[in-house]
Amino acid sequence: MADKTNTIFRALDRKASAITEFTMRQYRTKISTWVVLITGLVIISLLMMFYIDAMQRDFESVDNDGDSIDSDGDSYPDGQERLYGTNPFSELSNPGFFQPPIPPDDPSVWVDEDDFDWNESPTGTRSVSVGYDDDGDCRTEDRTSSQKDTNDNGIECDIELSLSLTGEFMYDADNLVDEDPDDEAYAKEALHRASILGIGKLGFVFIISIFIPLFMATGLIRDEMNSGTMHYMLTKPIARTEVFFYRVIGYLGIVWPYLIILTLISAVVTGFAGPGDSLFRFAEFGIWLAILFAAMMATLVYGMLFCFLGVMWRYGIVLAIPFAAWELGMALLSMGVPDAPILRFSVIGWALIIVDSASLIVWPDMALLIYSGLSVEGTDALGFESEELIGSEPLQYFYANPGLGNISPFLSMIIATVVLLIQAIALLFVGGAIFKGKEIE
Repeated sequence: MADKTNTIFRALDRKASAITEFTMRQYRTKISTWVVLITGLVIISLLMMFYIDAMQRDFESVDNDGDSIDSDGDSYPDGQERLYGTNPFSELSNPGFFQPPIPPDDPSVWVDEDDFDWNESPTGTRSVSVGYDDDGDCRTEDRTSSQKDTNDNGIECDIELSLSLTGEFMYDADNLVDEDPDDEAYAKEALHRASILGIGKLGFVFIISIFIPLFMATGLIRDEMNSGTMHYMLTKPIARTEVFFYRVIGYLGIVWPYLIILTLISAVVTGFAGPGDSLFRFAEFGIWLAILFAAMMATLVYGMLFCFLGVMWRYGIVLAIPFAAWELGMALLSMGVPDAPILRFSVIGWALIIVDSASLIVWPDMALLIYSGLSVEGTDALGFESEELIGSEPLQYFYANPGLGNISPFLSMIIATVVLLIQAIALLFVGGAIFKGKEIE
């Protein structure tokens, strides 16, 4: 009976667990391991401190359309006069001459009075009319129909949102619609999302995911070969490719729990510190799960790669550093040109597709939020042209479509995951093959 249970699979399990546990025990007792992990924690902590500081800042609201100005000096802001159909440039024409007279508004009422609001979701549509003229300055009776329909879509005082064949939104607002949004609310929401994407993409998927394998995986096999302890692992009948694989599994047994803890802490911080009326932003756990998964896949592939480089040459880290520089260039390129074909020849390009796809699922209004902030027009209280809203540019930089054509975000995530697994498997067999031809010193 005992012979039947002692199958080849149980033997493989014993070999796998022995090498994996030995690897994890080695890592736990090395000072260098803790130095690397603490350094990663410090990097993420610093990024989180910048995020919290941004969320605690006060952003001064600007009169983007200039209707808080009292052009004729009659104490009535221009926006209030336009709303009631009086002449904002004549002291003898204002709502005070109505019966009963209407008192003048405080100028602050006409700052942030026409905030962004969307009547229906743009997701899955080719052309949709959204937005609303909150302050009524577009709908006043003294304006003609053509003045109310400057985007020529046949609907007065609206915003037309068109979805292109590439999945990007085109934003076209009628004049005097949503032209004076709540600057602070927009800035905090935009910076919140940009921070999550920036920390996730550059902090987790790039810096942490390449920094840790660079110092922890390069010597997985090479250090044992140099010290002579590899002889003890090979005394039992076990293929060298298996040793290669089990050593990487032991490395992941340290790295993946570490990533889970870091991601959970980050998700809790941004969930509580993020803007909004709710106590916690539960919906954004989805984007953090995607960041965690992308980082786990990246540490798997980078671990295989750097372990392979260490087997190939005694000074494998010298080969790893140029590759890390290449991946940095691909990471930066993916922010500006996410559909560049050259990104398909990198690990980071595929890993970031997972994050970009998840952002489309969690935040379906992302492109709309970006274009809204970039499309604010008008004049401020001094008569100068208004600039785009704070937060729109960093959000535009860190956000990107997955770059795999007009397919669903979920399918993009699956394709990216499959490609990363193929890369890891290919590196496993190549690394194992090179390891077989190496003499143990």
